[in-house]
Amino acid sequence: MNSHSGIVRDKVSTGTMVAVVGPSGAGKDSLLAIAMAHFAGRPDVHFVQRVITRPEDAGGEKHICVSSPEFEAMRAQGAFAVDWDAHGLRYGIPASVHEKLALGHMVIANGSRSALPRWAQAFSPLLIINVTASPEVLAGRLVARGRETRDEILHRLNRSSLTIEGNYDVVTIDNSGVLAEAGAKLISILERVLAGRSQAET
Repeated sequence: MNSHSGIVRDKVSTGTMVAVVGPSGAGKDSLLAIAMAHFAGRPDVHFVQRVITRPEDAGGEKHICVSSPEFEAMRAQGAFAVDWDAHGLRYGIPASVHEKLALGHMVIANGSRSALPRWAQAFSPLLIINVTASPEVLAGRLVARGRETRDEILHRLNRSSLTIEGNYDVVTIDNSGVLAEAGAKLISILERVLAGRSQAET
């Protein structure tokens, strides 16, 4: 497939790609950190470091920082399994994930709800983990970032949907409460997928 479409799919996948998605303030990065610690040392579980046109010191997830021209050059060379634009930034998942999936491994990445159609074209099987929280909790977390007022945030949240539209394999985690509980649920979901894959291989 032409890499200029934003999708590269050149390997037969036997592993599972897991996309963790959700609105700002839902706690995706915190949950992923818990899962990374739990699965540390497992050679068949991989957490993706995304390529983003965002400064390295901008906060948030640890990522590979590139300029827009660098990103476009990488994209033209087929360096991404899938890429997309959101909030004025460009995001890419390295094409090397196909090598891990071809081995039957699990690959986990921070995704984007708006880009899920591209993810579905690039990866199969694909599991979507939709991390949500109540509008009040999301607003409280976003207010703490100091970028918008609480009223502005609540108005925006009330106009958006926290559900995933489309024919996807989706599991939702409500992270409104104790982070450790949501983290345990994420770990349980991933372990069930791994157990199912192991049974299929025997």
